Amino acid sequence: MRYLALLALYVAVTAYCVTEVVNYREKHPHGLPKALWIAVIVLVPYLGAAAWILLRFRRVGGRAVRPSAPDDDPEYLRYLRDQERQRRRRSNET
Repeated sequence: MRYLALLALYVAVTAYCVTEVVNYREKHPHGLPKALWIAVIVLVPYLGAAAWILLRFRRVGGRAVRPSAPDDDPEYLRYLRDQERQRRRRSNET
């Protein structure tokens, strides 16, 4: 029964970490390609997932680096402004 619980924990943590890697914005999160991260997480039980989680929430300069909301991302805000300009241009043309 204990082994089944450890296996369930491994599957849950691995699924969480793989999902995080796949949905990560950058092509090379934390200096490694996504495919290599997935291989490390799956092939190195617990340690691969722990490495991903620790790097995901690491501290830089005493402050935690966490994912920010889209409305805090300057690039996303710039994208939204561009989309709004294009929408207005299209509506003025018609």
